[in-house]
Amino acid sequence: MAQGNFNRYRGKLPMADMNVVPLVDVMLVLLVIFIVTAPLLTNAVKIDLPKASSSVNITKPEHIEFGIRENGELFWNGEAVTLDNLPQRFAVEASRQPQPEVHIHADRFVHYETVAKVMALAAKAGLVRIGFVSDPTP
Repeated sequence: MAQGNFNRYRGKLPMADMNVVPLVDVMLVLLVIFIVTAPLLTNAVKIDLPKASSSVNITKPEHIEFGIRENGELFWNGEAVTLDNLPQRFAVEASRQPQPEVHIHADRFVHYETVAKVMALAAKAGLVRIGFVSDPTP
């Protein structure tokens, strides 16, 4: 009968080192792929553009200061107007080039219905640049 000795594995500890060779191989392959494909990703067309110097055009578009008070009074650039006059005025302003901006200054307690009517009349006339002015202080 063969007598086996199981003591030959008893003195050896498990191997605690990491094998990094496969990791390095994979990284080198990825590096080569990126080096080869990086020049292909730039699709720039070489164009010789003309040289010209110009200054910045700082023209501010005209705007309409439209005020609405709490009691329903309407003001066009400080001039009192009525709701019946607005369609004609907005139509004239919409035909101008470039179209002016409408800045609405509404009182904080004004009814939303009044503001909505003014905005609807401006939109029907063709004005597209309508904005609200508010006080940024708390």
